This record gives sequence, structure tokens and C-alpha cells, in this order.
Amino acid sequence: MGFDRLIKGFSGLRVLKEGLTGNTGWTAHWRDPDPKPEYDIIIIGGGGHGLATAHYLASQHGITNVAVLEKGYLGGGNVGRNTTIVRANYMLPGNSEFYSHSLKLWEGLENDLNYNVMHSQRGIINLFHSDGQRDAFARRGNQMIAQGDDAILLDRAGVQRLLPYLDFDQTRFPIYGGLYHKRGGTARHDAVAWGFARGADSRGVDLIQQCEVTGIDIENGAVRGVQTTRGAIRAKKVGMVVAGRSSQVAAMAGMRLPIESHVLQAFVTEGLKPCIDHVVTYGMGHFYISQSDKGGLVFGGDLDLYSSYASRGNLPTAEHVVEAAMTLMPVIGKAKMLRSWGGIMDMTPDGSPVIDRTHIDGLYVNCGWCYGGFKATPASGHTFAHLLATDTPHPVAAKLRLDRFRTGRGILDEEATGSQHNLH
Repeated sequence: MGFDRLIKGFSGLRVLKEGLTGNTGWTAHWRDPDPKPEYDIIIIGGGGHGLATAHYLASQHGITNVAVLEKGYLGGGNVGRNTTIVRANYMLPGNSEFYSHSLKLWEGLENDLNYNVMHSQRGIINLFHSDGQRDAFARRGNQMIAQGDDAILLDRAGVQRLLPYLDFDQTRFPIYGGLYHKRGGTARHDAVAWGFARGADSRGVDLIQQCEVTGIDIENGAVRGVQTTRGAIRAKKVGMVVAGRSSQVAAMAGMRLPIESHVLQAFVTEGLKPCIDHVVTYGMGHFYISQSDKGGLVFGGDLDLYSSYASRGNLPTAEHVVEAAMTLMPVIGKAKMLRSWGGIMDMTPDGSPVIDRTHIDGLYVNCGWCYGGFKATPASGHTFAHLLATDTPHPVAAKLRLDRFRTGRGILDEEATGSQHNLH
């Protein structure tokens, strides 16, 4: 890296220079362009996955005549409304290689973007509470290792050495042990969106905010562009990457997707001194917790189990999550809850995503991320960009097909709970 890039880019030297000169040299991270009449590719959705797609289209495939259309502001959806967990502890073929690929991209992401996304491989420990759960986690760990990822099966004493603050003797669900995924961890959600936005913009991609798509133009079975609140924009290809709004956007093209939208709430406490070094998940309470760089304990639990496009959440689910927190680690009761928020989750029947072409020529869909959206961000963008650029699926995303719900072949029921939306 040359001295000029150190001064103009992001580096310790640049931060020192700006700190000594009143921070007057910083410029906008990306342009605010007006939409052009036509692009090669339009990406609907300026969240993490849409921005990552644009970045990889430009950086990996040299396609820069691209527009990302966002009805609000960049990163204002689920990428800024999650609990920031990064992991590759999936089991089924089709998911396991995809999330393994994503974790490898995470590990090189800051160098790729020249941007600090605060990726912290602090490790994830999934607790188990019965002999049956131990057997299931042992199998999952073996599958993870076979995929090329890491897994360590901890007994009770092993967990107690790492997580001494838990209640190991709770009456209903005593802790038997845990599956330790050392390469898992967290990243800073908004920094991920900003890094991808900056990477795409610097290569010529237009990031257009306050531009809501109101219609998709189709002629003779092929997409021709979109209608927006800022006028019509033509394009040869259109990619839909809108998470919980997938069904609504697809309906503009006359499609009915196998998606239900639900709210997933998250919570954060006041800032505390460092006390939780890992990400911890509670196998009997669907509760997960970590500590942010600012000191807040960030945690969440189950979906609000009814369909909704609201991002407020509800009090019964909040109570359920807090009950799980208190059962697992009663000491959390001393912390003051600072705020809560909700993200709109696009839930598929089998709990696994879709990256595929549609039956309309030139129209592509990226949806159904359920609980896996944030951790999938790099691989989602990388593989969707490959599909848009080449019209062939990337090898690690080849099983994430849309037609599996119509044919019944290739269902990816990762949790073994059956192909029903409300069980995932």
C-alpha cells in the first residue's frame, strides 16, 4: 500500500492526521447521484446484501454500470437491525458450504474493503442441555469439521472454564456442555453496510437513496426496467434483494414467493465493563447474547410468531427473551435495558435462503435469509453477483433454488422442524 493511499484512505496514519487537524479532511464516503435513464443491472435494495452484490459485481466481474435503488437510506433495514453474529456452524449440504464460504470472505473483508468492519472472531458457544442435544451437536460439529470449519465439543467443565457466570444448575435445563466454534464471532453491522457502499461507489456504481421501486416493467416475458418514485429506469437485468419486503416487490412482477415476513426483536443494555468474551446461545430458550465494543450486552430470541411488516416487535416476546436471559445468567438482571428494535425477517418454509433466477428473463431473486442474513452478507453478495454476471449459479449457492418449494426436491430443512414457516 503506497503512502498516498495511506493518507487518502483509511489507516492509523490518516486517523492521526485528521485528529491533529480538526477532522476537516474527511469527505463523503459515497456520491449521491441522480438516476441515469438506463443501467446494465439494477439492484433493488440498499441493505447489506444489495450493497455487497454491487461491490462484487464491480470488483470481481468489472460490471460498473449498476444502480442500487433504496427507498430509504443505505443500511437502514435489517443490516442495521440485528445482533451482529458471524458463524459457519451449519450442517446440511447446500447451507454448510455456503456459510463456510461466507466466513472465509469475512476473514479477508477488511483488507478487501480497506475499511474496519470490526470483525471479531471471539468464538461462539452453543450450549446443550440433554443427552439428545449432545448427540445432535456432536454430529453437527463433525459435519462442520468435514466441511473444513472448526468445532470443539465441550463438556460441562469445559464450558464452566470459559463461561463461569452462567447458572449451571438451573432446575429445568442444566448445562451439559457446548459446541465451541472458535472462528465465529461478531462484526459491526453498520460498518459492514458502509464498507460495501464505499467499495461499490468507488468503482462507479450509483447508490441512489430515497428512490422507491413502484413497479417492474416486463415485456414478452423479459424484464425491461423498473418504475420508481424518481422516474422510470431501464435495465437489462434486475435483482431483488429486499429481505422482509421480498413478497411485496416480487408481486410487482406478478410473482408469489414462498416467503412470510416476521419481526425478530433484539435488545441492548447500558454499557458495562467487559464481561462476556464470546457469543453464547442457550439451546433451550432460543436466546443468544454477546457484548458490543461499546459495552452493551446485545441479545435476542425467537421471532414474533405472526406475520408483520412492522419493525416494533411486541412485549410478550420481549418478556420471553428476558425470561430466558434470567434463567441462563441471573446476573443480567442487574443491567438496565437501554433499547430494543425489530428487523423484518423473510422466512422460507424450510428456513434456508434462495439465490436464483426467476421464470422472467432477466429477473433474479435473493431472499429467504431467516435468521442467517447478517452472517451471509459477503457470500450472498459474492454469489448473487456471480449469478447476475454469468447467468449460472455459483457452486456454493447451487442448491439455494427457488423451485425446491414447488417440486419438493432439495428442501434444506436445517433445523429438522419441518417445512413450515412458523417453526423456523
